[in-house]
Amino acid sequence: MNIITDPTELQRQCLAWRSQGHSIGLVPTMGYLHHGHTSLIDRARPECDRLVVSVFVNPAQFGENEDLDSYPRDFASDCSKAEAHGVDLLFAPEPGAMYEDNHATWVEVPRLGENLCGATRPIHFRGVCTVVTKLFMLTQAEVAVFGEKDWQQFAILRRMVRDLNMPVRLIGHPIVREEDGLALSSRNAYLTEAERAAAPNIRRGLLKLADKAGGGERDCAALKRFLADEYAAALPMGQVDYIEIVDPDEISPLETIARSALAAVAVRMGKARLIDNILIEV
Repeated sequence: MNIITDPTELQRQCLAWRSQGHSIGLVPTMGYLHHGHTSLIDRARPECDRLVVSVFVNPAQFGENEDLDSYPRDFASDCSKAEAHGVDLLFAPEPGAMYEDNHATWVEVPRLGENLCGATRPIHFRGVCTVVTKLFMLTQAEVAVFGEKDWQQFAILRRMVRDLNMPVRLIGHPIVREEDGLALSSRNAYLTEAERAAAPNIRRGLLKLADKAGGGERDCAALKRFLADEYAAALPMGQVDYIEIVDPDEISPLETIARSALAAVAVRMGKARLIDNILIEV
């Protein structure tokens, strides 16, 4: 596995691969790789001739007082896991290599970023869209894989690719979970023992909400109140950031569930902000 830190060198290598007729796949990550990340790599591997994984804690998607400096990192482990899963090239740049001091160009999809995580993290998706666009340009990827735990992010990236006619096919991969239902996340490392024991109730609450919707409850306000009560009882140490039911593509709030809907939540557990979602089909 080749390890590259310089964006120009990455682009040169990927252009050479393209000139040789090789297709390129991309899995963007912020590192601290776990089974969720390696499942994305495994999903991408058969889709391309050459697979690139980026490990980059992107400062542009962190707001003030967020965990940029404390975000978990383990580059040696990342390299070992990426190589074991068949990655051809690991791209690990420094922030200064990706953003010049006078960087002034941003990519964003404002309307889809107004709700859910975008409501409390207003610059987050602008940073995501910008760095992913740069990675697409650098790698010349024809296919890229993203996890559906970050459903809003994936919806925004799909719209960006469509609207800007980017020649890349996006694949969404289902949420990977621990045996007790907790969605895998690098930020799970922040959880104390007590917080980790309670955190699976995030998923359990979503499953109860989906069952209630399946039983005939269509009013979103009533469903959100139900889930808020569930979390108040089962997650007393948690602080709910949001509980929303939105259109899965437009990420716009729904009043009633007529077809499909996405129930999405964010809960702060100590130092960790955990997100999860469930797609409801009626």
